[in-house]
Amino acid sequence: MAILHCNFFSKALMRPVPITVVLPTDKRVGPQGTPPAGPFKTLYLLHGIFGDETDWVCGTRAQAWATERNLALVMPAGENSFYVDHPNASRNYGQFIGEELVEFTRRTFPLSSKREDTFIGGLSMGGFGAIVNGLKHPETFGAVCALSSALILDSMLENTQYTGDLMTNKGYYESVFGDLSQVRGGPADYDALAEKAAQAPVRPKFYLACGTEDGLITVNRQFRDHLLALGFDVTYEEGPGVHDWYFWDEYILKAMNWLPLADAQQGLSSGHVSGA
Repeated sequence: MAILHCNFFSKALMRPVPITVVLPTDKRVGPQGTPPAGPFKTLYLLHGIFGDETDWVCGTRAQAWATERNLALVMPAGENSFYVDHPNASRNYGQFIGEELVEFTRRTFPLSSKREDTFIGGLSMGGFGAIVNGLKHPETFGAVCALSSALILDSMLENTQYTGDLMTNKGYYESVFGDLSQVRGGPADYDALAEKAAQAPVRPKFYLACGTEDGLITVNRQFRDHLLALGFDVTYEEGPGVHDWYFWDEYILKAMNWLPLADAQQGLSSGHVSGA
């Protein structure tokens, strides 16, 4: 599978942004076969905090599993942005992820433009970003895969001091979300976005997973219940694991097995999916 690293200028962020793209166009198919040519079903994969556009390739076997399934992967650099638009600043990561990145990659690579072939996923902060942008753009993304999602809108309000530790620094969260008193009910509120998306003509399906020893397990269960109460199609899994690459390596395979990749799934073992 070809791995491509490139930069393109983002109007939403007003600077060049690096992305990693994985395409099955050089897939080994035997002496009599020809590599697939697309258009490819596509999973936009978002990294977690402190990560970058190479994380998924370095930390998991996502590349190999995507190759088997003729699935393209697009992995952007999201810095520590939570993939949301910052009010009154030229840091519109939500616009970048939900609109500009999709438009650029479809224009540049042999990717399907169909909603049912376009998916968004992520881990931790990237799970937050996948959920928020999947709900904001249900006409673009047919499915959302969110692992160990950092659904921290309530817990971040406990950080009332300006400290040197990023994760407890009120200033950091203000730099991402703006006025923290206005976050709930705003454009980064996953609960409010779910309520709005529940009224839309189309809505994405969800695959959610979290480790039972992960400190985020409670908020992930709460969000699962919220989606189910609103009538969303939700597949939820949890199993032994903490907030680490061992868990994400295992569950990104389960997520890929869950995606609607019927043509590519022939001959592959399916992951077991269960509610909890």
